[in-house]
Amino acid sequence: MIQTEKMSSLGQLVAGVAHEINNPVNFIHGNLVHTNEYVNALFELLAVYQQEYPNPNPTVESAIQRIDLEFLADDLPKLLTSMKVGSDRIRQIILGLRNFSRLDEAEMKPVDIHEGINSTLMILQHRLRAKPGSPAIEVIRDYSDLPKIECYAGQLNQVFMNILSNAIDALDQAMDSGQWTVDSMNKALSSPSITIRTTTIDNQWAVIRIADNGPGMPEEVRKKIFDPFFTTKPVGSGTGLGLSISYQIVVEKHLGRIDCHSTPDQGTEFVVEIPM
Repeated sequence: MIQTEKMSSLGQLVAGVAHEINNPVNFIHGNLVHTNEYVNALFELLAVYQQEYPNPNPTVESAIQRIDLEFLADDLPKLLTSMKVGSDRIRQIILGLRNFSRLDEAEMKPVDIHEGINSTLMILQHRLRAKPGSPAIEVIRDYSDLPKIECYAGQLNQVFMNILSNAIDALDQAMDSGQWTVDSMNKALSSPSITIRTTTIDNQWAVIRIADNGPGMPEEVRKKIFDPFFTTKPVGSGTGLGLSISYQIVVEKHLGRIDCHSTPDQGTEFVVEIPM
C-alpha cells in the first residue's frame, strides 16, 4: 500500500512538472523556427550588400575582421540547428513523462502498449548508458502489429518499469562481477542486452516478453519472486514489493497472466499476457 501510494504521488509530481515545463519549451521551440528564418534573411541581405559593395571602407573591413564574419555566417545556422535538436529532445522527454504517468486515465481505455514501453525506456535511459569499464546496455525492440489494448495504462507502465528496472539491476550486477568488460579500444567484448518482444495469441491475448542476458536465477529464487517482501537485493536497495505489485496489477486488475522463466547463467525472461 505504501509503495502504491508512493507511485501515485510520484505520478502526480511527474505530470505536474511535465505540464509546467511544456509551455516554456514550446515557446522556445516555436521561436527558434522564426529566429532561423530571420537569421537567413539577414544573411541574404548581407550577401546582397557584399555583391553591391565589394570593396568596403576600412572601418567596415575592420569590423568584418573583428567579428570573423565568414566563420559567424557558417557557424550560426549550425548553432540554431543544434538548439532545435535540443528543444525537440526536451519535448520528447516531456511527452514520455506525461505518457508514463497517465493520470488522466484512471479508467480502462484502449492504449498503445508500445507507447507505454517506449516511455518507460525513455525514463530509464540514463541507466542504459555505458559506464567507465562497462558497455552500454543494448535494447532490442521486436514489436509486432499490436492493436490498442483495453487496460489501465498508468498501472501497466508501472509493471514495465518494475520488470525493466530488475533486468537492468541484474545486468549491472553481472557487469560489476566482470561478465562484460571493454578492451583497450573501449569496445565491448560482448554486450549486455534487454530484448522486448510483443505478439498476440489467437487474437485474444497481447503478450509482452522482456528478456535479459544476465546471470539468471536458481529455481528456488524464481519460485518466490512474486511473494511480497521477497528480495535478493542488499538491505536498503529493494523492498520486495515491485514484482508483487506487478502480479496484482496484471492478474487481479487486468485478469491477465505473468510468468518468469530463468536459468542460471542464461538470463531471465518475464512474460506478461493481457486479455485483448
